Amino acid sequence: MPVSGSLRRLLRVRNVEEEQHRQALELAVADLRTLVHALASARAAERRGRARLALSVSGADPADRIAALVESSSAARRGAALVPRIAAAEEQAARLRRQYLDKRTERRQAETLIREREALDAVDAGRRAQHQVDDWFSSRGHRRESSPKPGSTRSPAEEL
Repeated sequence: MPVSGSLRRLLRVRNVEEEQHRQALELAVADLRTLVHALASARAAERRGRARLALSVSGADPADRIAALVESSSAARRGAALVPRIAAAEEQAARLRRQYLDKRTERRQAETLIREREALDAVDAGRRAQHQVDDWFSSRGHRRESSPKPGSTRSPAEEL
């Protein structure tokens, strides 16, 4: 029996679902990378602010010190706000990764079912073909036995 249309539809649905989950995972990972990059930028800005503060201590202009303090504290607040967002994004990426892997497993199971069915069909087709060949040879052998032998003048009925 050939692979049913419903199995092929199931495989197509599984392919579409897997692709959708893969795209969602890629978006989540891209968002996570963006957040991590923003955190690295905030930490770099905080270090720059502290370095400017250290340089401005020896200077006479209090505006430089205040600007360095504001830059450093602003970057620290930005970094502190990004840490929980990164944790949430990591959790979401992990959840989407699990879902994607589940969908990929489901698709592979459907492919395996189809491959097994096709292999069974191929074996059955080989058996049918061999059976037809066997039938042909066996019927051909009966015809030879019932036909008169070369050089014989008697009919097969007379030989009995």
